[in-house]
Amino acid sequence: MGLDDDAREYHREDPPGKIEISTTKPTNTQRDLSLAYSPGVAAPCTDIAEDPSAAYEYTAKGNLVGVVSNGSAVLGLGDIGAQASKPVMEGKGVLFKRFADIDVFDVELDLEDPTAMVDSIAAMEPTFGGINLEDIKAPECFVIESELRDRMNIPVFHDDQHGTAIISGAALLNAADIAGKDLEDLEVVFSGAGASALATARFYVSLGVRKENVVMCDSSGPITPDREDVNEYKREFANETDADDLADAMAGADVFVGLSVGGIVSQEMVRTMADDPIIFAMANPDPEIGYEEAKAARDDEVIMATGRSDYPNMVNNVLGFPFIFRGALDVRATDIDENMKVAAAEALADLAREDVPDAVVKAYGDQPLQFGPDYIIPKPLDPRVLFEVAPAVAEAAMESGVAREETDPEAYAERLEARLGKSREMMRVILNKAKSDPKRVALAEGTDEKMVRAAHQMTEQGIAEPILVGNRDRIREIADDLGLAFDPTVVDPREENHEDYADRLYELRQRKGITRSEAEELIRRDTNYFASVMVEEGDADAMLTGLTHHYPSALRPPLQVIGTAEDADYAAGVYMLTFKNRVIFAADTTVNLAPDEEVLAEITKHTADLAREFNVEPRAAMLSYSNFGSVENEGTRKPRQAVDLLHEDPEVDFPVDGEMQADTAVVEEILSGTYDFAEIDEPANVLVFPNLEAGNIGYKLLQRLGGAEAIGPMLVGMDKPVHVLQRGDEVKDIVNLAGVAVVDAQED
Repeated sequence: MGLDDDAREYHREDPPGKIEISTTKPTNTQRDLSLAYSPGVAAPCTDIAEDPSAAYEYTAKGNLVGVVSNGSAVLGLGDIGAQASKPVMEGKGVLFKRFADIDVFDVELDLEDPTAMVDSIAAMEPTFGGINLEDIKAPECFVIESELRDRMNIPVFHDDQHGTAIISGAALLNAADIAGKDLEDLEVVFSGAGASALATARFYVSLGVRKENVVMCDSSGPITPDREDVNEYKREFANETDADDLADAMAGADVFVGLSVGGIVSQEMVRTMADDPIIFAMANPDPEIGYEEAKAARDDEVIMATGRSDYPNMVNNVLGFPFIFRGALDVRATDIDENMKVAAAEALADLAREDVPDAVVKAYGDQPLQFGPDYIIPKPLDPRVLFEVAPAVAEAAMESGVAREETDPEAYAERLEARLGKSREMMRVILNKAKSDPKRVALAEGTDEKMVRAAHQMTEQGIAEPILVGNRDRIREIADDLGLAFDPTVVDPREENHEDYADRLYELRQRKGITRSEAEELIRRDTNYFASVMVEEGDADAMLTGLTHHYPSALRPPLQVIGTAEDADYAAGVYMLTFKNRVIFAADTTVNLAPDEEVLAEITKHTADLAREFNVEPRAAMLSYSNFGSVENEGTRKPRQAVDLLHEDPEVDFPVDGEMQADTAVVEEILSGTYDFAEIDEPANVLVFPNLEAGNIGYKLLQRLGGAEAIGPMLVGMDKPVHVLQRGDEVKDIVNLAGVAVVDAQED
């Protein structure tokens, strides 16, 4: 089947379409329904009648955008009418929800008259927190947006005009910087004079391009003051020029902006442009000139962007509208003004200069993504866009005076984190604690590229003071190749005299089969041993390893050198599993093969301490295949006896019970209904598995089939903070565990 047939099947598969309404409150009982509707709903209605702003408190208005169209200018399809445009508008709603957690009602109006459109949309203001106008033809779209912005007290944004302007504006900021050109000196030529082109030209002027340096061409040629066949909107960019056509206009130009039709620009036209030209050929599906064709036209650097996903630098509106509306909604803005749009473009431009997360690189086929001519704007799937653009827009709205609510930047960042999942919300707790008092973290595999990138992020975010252990020249070479502007702290075991480290390792292991010469060799050649001694001696506060080693071999050196805590005989591996509205700590998942009751009890105490680092009050369940003595054998007795030990321990100040089956531990109806005698009266958030096999299987099933996000493994029970990564972990995983290690060190 071709793409068209696949798309038809995608849309018609039951249930038809792409969206549905889901409830956000319980509706399981008669009381729930009486609160949701009659008679309970009367109370919030009365409050809103007295104070209309209470609608933001009692209803979904503050997170609801209307995507409105009459289908008169659907991209690539033209005037297909309101009904036929509905799949596009539903799709726009999907993007709002996917990228910024904004709910959408799509509204297709069978109206052609602009006045009727304005009246109909304005009448819907009580329903929505914002209006996204979509696929409305020019020049009617200018009139509709302008009048709605005057009449309505919520943001109105015509994405076809402003979306391309903002995203390509971000690309222009970076392209000009790479080309070594100032915006005010750029000679800019536009092919196309429709809604998008006019809005883009206006926006470039807002960024610093001089209006008199813009030549705009429509199908009849350059728009000049003496042309009588142009409307009032095009006349805004009627400038004097000697050019008779697009080819003449492009001669000597620094920038070409194509928002017209495919194939109208030749290689010869590109060759006439100024040095290191900037070409934004954004006609879809075929650009004004192909990517390879434009690049091959000249020997100097051609900085190229298109509207296609199969080439670098895709100008994609999804980088803008979800996040712009997110910021506007969150401060209850009355408008999306020019300052907010400029703030969005500048935030996108700045983000493109940052190191790109591994998950984003993987999503785009592992192609290199590093700031430069082929990467001047972020990718749409980069989750950081939300955290950069929305706060920038919100701050600009507050500065402009269109915001009706103020927001604290740190608190706002945490709210945005929560929208992307519970794991990000939980890690924000740890990272904020880490920033309050950063500690020295030794990264044993310092010559790994991911470790260098992670060290850079730790430094930038103020989470830790990373120490990269390894070949100094290689580490600096990696940092330079990645374009990371930081001077990492590096300790190279091979170039410095570390006799004291060798002495200490020999002292610790001389009765464990290691000679003095072997200790010296391990210190010089094995960075895991070096970092372990470094922490043991107090020259670093914590340690990370495991990225390039199997877990047991990575764990062995810190266990031999640092060992377990004074009150601990065993270390254990814990994963934090986050669901939409629940967090679970699963132990032991990586270390102890067949723990007895004493080990299980100790693991439980350590895991409870870890939960509290995340501001979670622990409720522990000792898991088994039986419930409270329903099966009697050695396997079920161990968790039961571990519970007895914990109940006898005066230091245990959290509820714990078992043995119990997994569903008993996590389902409130089973726990309180059938086993109301249990010590835990709410579902457990610390699950202690009876052995390593069960723990490893259990957490992976929860992660893969239960949709949980996993953070870890976090090593508990060590004398000093040590965490062993899993092979292949991403940079964000390293940074997260570094944050946990810092908080561990703070606690110590």
